[in-house]
Amino acid sequence: MTHTLPQLGYEYNALEPFIDEQTMRVHHTKHHQAYVDKLNAALQNFPDIQGKTAEELVTNLKSLPKEVQEAVENHGGGHVNHSFFWQILKKDVQQAGAVVDAITKKFKSVDKFKEQFTAKALNRFGSGWAWLVLSKGKLKIVSTANQESPLTKGQTPLLGIDVWEHAYYKKYEWRRAEYVAAFFSVVNWEKVNEHFEKAKAQHTPTPAPAAPKQ
Repeated sequence: MTHTLPQLGYEYNALEPFIDEQTMRVHHTKHHQAYVDKLNAALQNFPDIQGKTAEELVTNLKSLPKEVQEAVENHGGGHVNHSFFWQILKKDVQQAGAVVDAITKKFKSVDKFKEQFTAKALNRFGSGWAWLVLSKGKLKIVSTANQESPLTKGQTPLLGIDVWEHAYYKKYEWRRAEYVAAFFSVVNWEKVNEHFEKAKAQHTPTPAPAAPKQ
C-alpha cells in the first residue's frame, strides 16, 4: 500500500474567515503531504507492514518493528491526525445529535465542554493536539504531543484540533486562543456525531445468547 494525500472535499477558502485559504492550502499540500511522503519512505524496508492502513499502524504501534516505531508515530500519526481533522471541518453545521446530548450529560453543557476543551488546547505546551475521545465507552478530553494519535492509546477520536503553529500562524500569529475560539465556528457536528455513533456501536457489548429452555 502506498499512502496518499486525501482530498479535502471542499475548497481551500471554504472555512474563511475562521481559517484562511492560505493556511489551508499550505497545511494540506505541504505539511500533510510531507507526513505522507515520510511515512512511505519509512516503510520501504518493511514489506510485512506495507499493506496496513495508517490507522492500523498507529493503533498497533508497539507491535511494529522497533526500528520503524518512531517514524510511524510521527509521520503515520501526522497522516492519520490530519486526515481526521479535515473531515470534521465545515461551516454552519448545527450542534445536534446524540454526541451533543452525551456532551451535555458529561460536561453539564456544550459551553462547559468548550471551556474545558479550550483549556486543554491552550495548555498543550509546544506542538500537539486537543481531542474529544471515547475512552472505554466514556467521553474524555485529552491532549497529545506532536503527532501522537489517540488511537495508539486505545482511544477513539471524535473531535480534534491541531494546535501546531502551522495550523494557525499565518492568520492568528501567536494568538492561539483566537484560533481555538474560531475553530468552534467550523466544527462539522454531523461528522462528529457520525464518529460517535460508530464508536458507541463498537463499544456496546453483544448480548449473551439466551440460555436454552430446559
